[in-house]
Amino acid sequence: MSRPRILVIGTGDTKAEELRFIADCIKEAGGEPIAMDVSILGDPPYRPDFDKHAVLAAADTSIAAATAGGDELSAMTLMAEGAAKLTKNLHAEGRIDGFIALGGTMGTDLALDVALALPLGVPKFVVSTIAYSHLLPPDRIATDLMMILWAGGLYGLNSVCKAVLSQAAGAVVGAARAVVAPVRTRPVIGMSSLGKACLNYMVDLKPALEKRGYELVVFHTTGMGGRALEAIAAQNGFAAVMDFSLQELANFHNGSVVNSGPDRLENAGLAGIPQIVAPGAIDMIDMPAWQPPPAHLRDRTYYAHNRLIGMVTADAEVRRAVARKIGAKLSMAKAPVAVILPSAGIEQWDQEGEPFHDPEALAAFVDEMKASIVGPASLHVIDAHINSPLFVEKALEILDRWIAEGIVPAGQPNEVAA
Repeated sequence: MSRPRILVIGTGDTKAEELRFIADCIKEAGGEPIAMDVSILGDPPYRPDFDKHAVLAAADTSIAAATAGGDELSAMTLMAEGAAKLTKNLHAEGRIDGFIALGGTMGTDLALDVALALPLGVPKFVVSTIAYSHLLPPDRIATDLMMILWAGGLYGLNSVCKAVLSQAAGAVVGAARAVVAPVRTRPVIGMSSLGKACLNYMVDLKPALEKRGYELVVFHTTGMGGRALEAIAAQNGFAAVMDFSLQELANFHNGSVVNSGPDRLENAGLAGIPQIVAPGAIDMIDMPAWQPPPAHLRDRTYYAHNRLIGMVTADAEVRRAVARKIGAKLSMAKAPVAVILPSAGIEQWDQEGEPFHDPEALAAFVDEMKASIVGPASLHVIDAHINSPLFVEKALEILDRWIAEGIVPAGQPNEVAA
């Protein structure tokens, strides 16, 4: 791509100098800037390629209607809707190759909606005063979003913020040139897991699925991994989902920031994607290692994995509550769901002799799961551990049956994919 076309989004009435600097940096890096103005109160001192009237028209409203109530929040929410729709259309029409947005909390709020409107592989860069902040909930963060802190950018250009803005401009141009966008030559199966020391079924499932003509994409369930799985599922990006590590769901419902948002385990079902589900690692509640555990978990076994993340074991009642959540979420599915319940254990360290061994709590969870899996979901209890060959065999047995019944599209042989 000789000159990537980069959409530059910001409030030109208050940040014209910074936005112009970004545009100049994009040009110097070999890109072509395209300006979108999302100002509410005023107008920029330049003519944008897409002004606020064009943005709000995409949301079927106008600046007069958006500002009639005198509420900046509602007006910017409408502006965000228009910006997301317009950007999505521009990309679908082949008119942009990526975007960069600049903003404080208000501009970041809008930029996150724009990023979510674009598919994986389209470069998305946000320069924000709250980059990497806990103010950003996981469900608002696009799968391949890039961010940088807008340091020193509260009022006007200076040497510090120029360093940040120039890096951002170069990064988005470089990403647009270098990106290898996903190409679907084979049906894709999405799978959740943790590291091989905890859950290792993917080691055997990957070659078995590839032999059947599928591409396997495994997501690491430490918060944003599950968010990526959910986002791609919501865009109907999988032929089937093998959601075998639900730790993020347990984290969310126990107040941990190591989560994927409130809709974990919902999007595949709502999109009509067949799911094979297992409750891998729900007995471990992750949390930042630099914070104390929640009060209701402080008497449980704690393990610090590294200086960033640690975990405690969930007791019987916490596990029962998680089982009910799993059942409720799967009951909403609009496609077949099969739940594999390994009654002998759900992660490597819950076995006899390991630090998280708690047979009474595991038995309580298994009992609650048997009562909670209803509706469209079928329950398959196996007297085995989740890391055993029997678990892999059961998963493939269900998948093969669904392929034969036409529930999951048949895979493409390797020679066709090549």
